[in-house]
Amino acid sequence: MATPVTAVFDIGKTNKKFFLFDEDYSILQKQQTTLDQQEDEDGDPCEDLRQLEYWMLNKLEAACRDEEIDIRALNFSGYGASLVHLDKQGRAIPPLYSYLKHYPEQLLQQFYKKYGGRKAFVLQTASPPMGMLNSGLQLYWLKHERPEKFKRIDCTLHFPQYLSYLVSRKAVTEQTSIGCHTALWDYEKGGYHRWLEQEGMTKLLPPIRPVSTVNDVSTYGTEMEVGIGIHDSSAALAPYLFASDSSFMLISTGTWSITLNPFNKEPLTYEELQRDCLCYMDIHGNQVKAARLFLGSEYMHQTKKLSRHFGKEHRQNSVKLDPVLLNRLSKEASPPARLQLETAHTSGPFPTEGAGDWQVDQFASYKEGYHQLMLDLAAIQVESIKLAEGNTAVDKLIVAGGFSQNDFYVNLLASFLPNREVYTASLPHASALGAAMVMNERNGEWKKSIDWKALLGLERHKPLEELEVGHYTWEPPATNSK
Repeated sequence: MATPVTAVFDIGKTNKKFFLFDEDYSILQKQQTTLDQQEDEDGDPCEDLRQLEYWMLNKLEAACRDEEIDIRALNFSGYGASLVHLDKQGRAIPPLYSYLKHYPEQLLQQFYKKYGGRKAFVLQTASPPMGMLNSGLQLYWLKHERPEKFKRIDCTLHFPQYLSYLVSRKAVTEQTSIGCHTALWDYEKGGYHRWLEQEGMTKLLPPIRPVSTVNDVSTYGTEMEVGIGIHDSSAALAPYLFASDSSFMLISTGTWSITLNPFNKEPLTYEELQRDCLCYMDIHGNQVKAARLFLGSEYMHQTKKLSRHFGKEHRQNSVKLDPVLLNRLSKEASPPARLQLETAHTSGPFPTEGAGDWQVDQFASYKEGYHQLMLDLAAIQVESIKLAEGNTAVDKLIVAGGFSQNDFYVNLLASFLPNREVYTASLPHASALGAAMVMNERNGEWKKSIDWKALLGLERHKPLEELEVGHYTWEPPATNSK
């Protein structure tokens, strides 16, 4: 008898994955690939849509032909800040411009001047000025910089919804994709910002549908429900929203550390935007306040620097936390010893104009330098958490992603926050799982049968009694602060 499954395409910038989940959300099958990029007309790298489409449809057909499985549902998780434009025949107009592409500064200033000024606009849309990463501004760029291509556009889809369109042929807009630093959504009025109508662009955007929307589709001889896709950051938050019966903050770590607070409904202030805060939208259409820090990038840069200087190879968890050494470093709080941010200087709660130059030769050993590094990164992370928390007291913190496996970081963070419950989660494919789960959101009974603690891999971490770091704070060099 064929096993009923939910299939999910989880399409990241680098890795493309295809999952099959059983009814208990165990992974029955995972396939992964990386695809070569192509270049746009300016020579900038971008996603090769044709290659991606071929890979996806090939995997889906093979799964549908497999007599041992029965695909009941299919959904898609994809990266945001990317738009796919369709012509009148419903075909994608290449290329899919990368959100890393340079945005002309003159055009950006023209836009802000026309629509109320930079400060007012970024507050209304909860979208820090990030050029192409404000994906709505890609439409404005096309209109003014690529007018012939813009005239061909009949419909514009967010990337996750385009992935769904490949199978369902239904063009829709979905709320989690709209709400993530796109410069499209006016959080003050709860609708599209007026600039879209004034530029004649609202007609290009399909109707907005809830994330739980499904379409009945017959493909490759299989009848299935097909979801409309979901922004990967919102998808990764979804399992925790489903599991939790109380407020929490999720600290999603990796190259970036993003603290997500689904329970803070306060509007962003301009100061918060300047300190790398922004808003996402959750699966229910509610605001998620977020604070970012380029944590993993800084960590990798500085551990390599320490390794080169001391001739010691860095390995995860190779340095054990020494409370006596940390207590000494936190009490001495020597300004020259403090970490100077070199790759993360423009991010986080203390952004600076210029990169610092941390002198690692001042430390007696690799161990001492590593302890100072972790002390400062944890102190900066705490400030980022406070920004996301705002005035809404949240006692439960869940650390997910790469740093959840770093015992030093987790124990230090718990000791910085002794009055909070700090958990780690072992959920390596959260965005794919979230995309699978939203397919069942219409049925409230399904959640009761799931062992959430086991599924999420939650583990409590308590403060170390002998560690006294609560008083310690990090400050940027006075000469570099914005």
